Amino acid sequence: MPDPTTIAARLPLRPAQLAALAALGVAFWLAGALTCRVLGPMGVYEGLARIVLYALVVPGTVPLILVARRAAKLEPDRIALGVAVMTAVATLLDGVALAWFPALYGADLPQVAGAGAVILWGGGVGLALGCVMNRTTRS
Repeated sequence: MPDPTTIAARLPLRPAQLAALAALGVAFWLAGALTCRVLGPMGVYEGLARIVLYALVVPGTVPLILVARRAAKLEPDRIALGVAVMTAVATLLDGVALAWFPALYGADLPQVAGAGAVILWGGGVGLALGCVMNRTTRS
């Protein structure tokens, strides 16, 4: 029986998988934050553009999950858990950046708020897609 105080006893992922997922969480968050910063001045947080942006996050997230599955060597029944690890890292970074480094997202409050909201939306989309893409084995 594994030692219940170890992370391995609580999460059915190997340390290398956790490290890969944490690194991907950082990379995907940073890429998203910088993309939001570039797109913000183009008006993507207003009107119909906001709807299009949010809609595009859905198909844009699928390849990221597939990359994570391959990079972290996730079994099909661990996809949701892997996405949860990445999303936890990204959400923590988003909270820190919004509080202490808002300029990462843009020059003014509407752009910072819009970018932070899109990052949170992306995290929720990732979690939902991770659950949909998760496959359990039947005995």
